Amino acid sequence: MHLAYPAVLAALLFCVGVYGVLARRNVVLVLMSVELMLNAVNLNLVAFDVWLRDTLHAGQALTLFTITVAAAEIGLGLAVVLLVFRTRGTADIDRVTALGDPAEAAAAETAAAELKGQAAA
Repeated sequence: MHLAYPAVLAALLFCVGVYGVLARRNVVLVLMSVELMLNAVNLNLVAFDVWLRDTLHAGQALTLFTITVAAAEIGLGLAVVLLVFRTRGTADIDRVTALGDPAEAAAAETAAAELKGQAAA
């Protein structure tokens, strides 16, 4: 098996994942892009494990560990996204900037704008 084929495929998957993280504004799509990047890493781990003919199969063991971490990450991430969506009514990254109460966040933004105006004067 040539190593170039899975390596190129993994690089393309990783690039698509990076584009999804940087360009998307929906939190769920960002989480899906992170999962795509993790799957590209898993593909590389398995491909190099097969190519090196490792007797311990360390690449496959690391892949199982990565899949476990990814499952935990997506579970916690979706729980946080659902909680934010229930309280704020949106899953847009640009609109979800503060982690506190939306009323307190608005008050903090107005106070920061006032301080900025006083500093300019």
